[in-house]
Amino acid sequence: DANGILNVKAKDKATSKEQSIKITGSTGLTDEEIKRMTQEAEEHAAEDTKKKDEIETRNQADTLVYQAEKSLKDAGDKVPADVKSEVEEKIKALKGIESTAPIEEVKQKTEELSAVLSKIGESMYQQKGPEATKGTEGTESADGETKTDEKKGKDDESGEVQEGEVVKE
Repeated sequence: DANGILNVKAKDKATSKEQSIKITGSTGLTDEEIKRMTQEAEEHAAEDTKKKDEIETRNQADTLVYQAEKSLKDAGDKVPADVKSEVEEKIKALKGIESTAPIEEVKQKTEELSAVLSKIGESMYQQKGPEATKGTEGTESADGETKTDEKKGKDDESGEVQEGEVVKE
């Protein structure tokens, strides 16, 4: 129960014998020691919060570095060289200061890497932009709906089958 006391009873139905055991917790701490520990915890609460924030910031930096490296690897040659070198430079800068620098510097470098990292996505979508609209033509019907006619796989210059196409062989 709430006092740290456990009562357990067991009864054998066939013989009607009953046994019980009582377990009490023995912390070995006096009320004075408990009060002292509580007071110390309250005194160090601000330090603990600051340390927790530092650890979380450094973990976010680690995660962002991993994410940036993975994005560069996944994107491969699709990322322009200038964006790739800028991201790699920010990764190197963050890795270099991560374990020894003041937390403000880690936050700044993390924000810089995050801003540059978004350029990878932007460049990927800019490259996909013209290709995404290629192969579809829109026509408007009398009732105002837009209908699209997709080109077939044979007409596509690459000759690759597109998702959702029916190709007759």
